[in-house]
Amino acid sequence: MVDLGPYDVLLSVAELGSMGRAAVRHGVTQAAVSARVRALEGALGVTLLERSPRGTRLTTTGALVADWARVAVDAAEALEVGVASLRTEQASRLRVAASLTVAEYLLPRWLVALRAELPDTVVSLTSHNSADVVADVLADRAEVGFVEGPTVPDELDSQVVARDRLTLVVAPTHPWAGRRRGVDAARLAATPLVAREAGSGTRSFLDHAVGGLVDPVLELSSTTAIKAAAADGMAPAVLSSLAVAGELAAGTLVAVPVAGAELDRRLAAVWPRGRPLAGPAADLVRLAARRRG
Repeated sequence: MVDLGPYDVLLSVAELGSMGRAAVRHGVTQAAVSARVRALEGALGVTLLERSPRGTRLTTTGALVADWARVAVDAAEALEVGVASLRTEQASRLRVAASLTVAEYLLPRWLVALRAELPDTVVSLTSHNSADVVADVLADRAEVGFVEGPTVPDELDSQVVARDRLTLVVAPTHPWAGRRRGVDAARLAATPLVAREAGSGTRSFLDHAVGGLVDPVLELSSTTAIKAAAADGMAPAVLSSLAVAGELAAGTLVAVPVAGAELDRRLAAVWPRGRPLAGPAADLVRLAARRRG
């Protein structure tokens, strides 16, 4: 079987933008992280990272490898959580499905708070696009889901738990980077973007906000890959403000104002209509709403 450890390290470097911070996350030295990435590059025969004084980021090739690896790493983590839950027969269980933005940038702190209140609760988390989250909840594969889309199906009850804003970002060399007035919604709608796959909450919300999008120049299933492609100048991208804060601060991406479109959005918890939330699921939604951003 493929050793997923180096891929997990690569994903941490991509997310945190630093080998040092990735080393802290994995409890190893920075030299060990660097060695693992070099070994992975040697095994694959491609360059995965670009290193500079401002930090470390994925190459376009690295972004694609990370995009593919995330599925396998997430599956391995889900397997580990599942086996752990089988060993904890007395513990309560909570199955959660969440969109990628919520899972990566908000849910971790909610789960820390839940852990403090319910230390014996085992949480099984599935992360994918909002359409698949809805499908999981309707099929009883999750007690509660968290979605980003503009609407919630009639078969589900919902509660707003957080707020977010979409941000148009481009590479510093892109012609839009110097536009103080930004671009209008019609121009954005007519521009092929680097985007998430159909069914993602971010893409659905943006499509609704600008009155319809043209087909993207490239579809990717992870935020990390989209940011890398946009930073390389492939095309503009529209992502959660939570996801691009680090790149904007580092200067690897530039925010472009959008006129004529409302890009503020609400993130919601969803569950089957007519089935009141109870137990750990209700506690998680309560804690999430209390920390509303």
